[in-house]
Parts: sequence; structure tokens; C-alpha cells
Amino acid sequence: MLALVLDDELRLVDDYPAPTPAHGQALIRVIKAGICNTDLELVRGYHGFQGVLGHEFVGLVEQHPDPDWVGRRVVGEINLTCGECDTCLAGRHTHCPHRTVLGIAGHDGAFGEYLVLPTENLHPVPPDLPDDAAVFTEPLAAAFEILQQAHIHPTDRVVLLGDGKLGLLCAQVLALTRCNLTIIGRHAAKLQLAEQWGIATRLVPAEEDLPADLVREVDVVVECTGSPAGFDQALRLVRPRGTLVLKSTYHGRTHADMTAVVVDEITLVGSRCGPFAPALRLLNSGKVDVLSLIHARYPLTDALEALEHAARGGTLKVLLDVHETRTSGG
Repeated sequence: MLALVLDDELRLVDDYPAPTPAHGQALIRVIKAGICNTDLELVRGYHGFQGVLGHEFVGLVEQHPDPDWVGRRVVGEINLTCGECDTCLAGRHTHCPHRTVLGIAGHDGAFGEYLVLPTENLHPVPPDLPDDAAVFTEPLAAAFEILQQAHIHPTDRVVLLGDGKLGLLCAQVLALTRCNLTIIGRHAAKLQLAEQWGIATRLVPAEEDLPADLVREVDVVVECTGSPAGFDQALRLVRPRGTLVLKSTYHGRTHADMTAVVVDEITLVGSRCGPFAPALRLLNSGKVDVLSLIHARYPLTDALEALEHAARGGTLKVLLDVHETRTSGG
């Protein structure tokens, strides 16, 4: 099959072995896939992944032991777990020590014509939900994880750092709590989107220029910059005994003032994958705007150009139309 493969280098190949579903797995024909900052970090060496990239997708089930699944449009959770270890039995499946992760760790991903996933990872897509919206299910679920981990009240002052793809999704989910929310970002055009959704914004062109009225005054800071400097900014904003939610992953180590965390008794929350069911419900309700985040589309044949485009500053979501061949990127 045609696939974008990362090994010693990033290559588009047309003879990659198509996956064969194991017992309890479905073979899925990928319709669309989204390029995420994690994909770009993997190309830079994060996690040492080798194989087919991609973990945001919508596809059609082509093979399944239960014929009722065949032909269904689905999205899929990305963690493949053993289901038998103490961690899984305790309900902490996404932290299974034996897990593989679609397109990230030990399991080929969605930047190919086909992928395989276990049935328990699959979620049917509502009939009226367009593919362009359904492909956002995984990152929107990651945004919902914040509400699973941190209790945010309407009276809380909340700052979200970062106006990228994930940050703008997280902002829309946080706004559901009716908290006093502000996005701090470096791109006026991206912040304008948030303003159209009724979310307050602050344009901060330089990392060191944080608004003085917010420093050490914020109840909950959500860090979505994707930059190691974002952690330092978040620490400057959060009040003593406040909460700092980390959504960013970084290639390499980052230096942090952990003494400030101790002295100010900051609650640190690492936040990763989240629940698909509420994400699909919210997408289907039309109460979240994801289509405005799409900046470009490319066929899988132009996947290398698509990743280059996604890495440009100021770019939001770039989609791969996996089974289309026309050049549609910009």
C-alpha cells in the first residue's frame, strides 16, 4: 500500500505491506487523516518511533469478524492495551505498560491506505457528521481529558497558553464550563478565531511579555504551546496553590524551576488521551468549530509536502485525503 514511513528518514513508499488484522481486530480503510504536532515531533526524533506515522483518522471498516461492523465509518482510540495486567484491570488502560500506540509507539498508523485496530478501540461516526469534522475526534477527546482531571468552576480564572490546533480545541472545551477564560497566543489571525467564539484573548508577541495583571493570579493554567518555554510561562502565571495542566510534549528534556512548584504548592497535571464519546457528541452537536481550523488538504501522494506545510509557523490543521490523488494543498 501507499504509506508515509519514518525509519532512518521520512519516505513515501508505494510498496509498504498492508496490515493483516489479528484476532479481534478490524481492517480499516483510511479516508482522512490529520497531521498533529506529535507527528512533527516524531519526525524530529521524539520517542524513537519507526513505521507509518499518523493517529488522527476517520475510516471505513473493510474486514471484521462481525459482519455488522463492515462498512461502518469509524474513528479509533490510539492506545492498544493488553487488557490483562494490573494497570488494565484497575481501569487505567491508557497507561498499560505493554501498550502500543497508533502511529506513535510500536503500531503502524494512519498515514497509509489501511490500518488495523481492535474492536474495543473503535467508535462509530454519527451518520450526519462530515469526515472533515470526524477526523478531529482524537484531539478533541484529548481536550476533554482536561475536564476529567481538573475541576474547573465558573468562578475560576483560567488561562490557556498557545493558539495552535490543540490549544484552540482545548479553549472551546474549557469555555463549556463558563469559566473566566483567556487565551494567550502569538498569532493574531489564530486569536481572531477564538474571539469569534466569544473567548477573550491576549496577543503576546514575545515569550517574556506576559500580561502583568495575570502574573501569579490565575487559578488554572493549561499549557498548550508545544514549546519548553511554555512551562516557565505557565509557572509565572499560576497563583500559589493553583493548578497547571500540561498538554505539551517536547523532543528532548526541558529545564523547569521545580522549587517554585514546591514553594507555591502548585498542582501539576499531565494530560494526554481523552474520552471519545463526549468528543463525538460535541462534534455532532455543532457546538464546536473545527472546520475553521483546517488550513490545507493534500492527497496521500503529496504527504511529504503536507508535513512540510504543517511545520510552517502559523499553520493550523493540515489534512491528508488518503484515497484522493488530486493536489489540493495550498
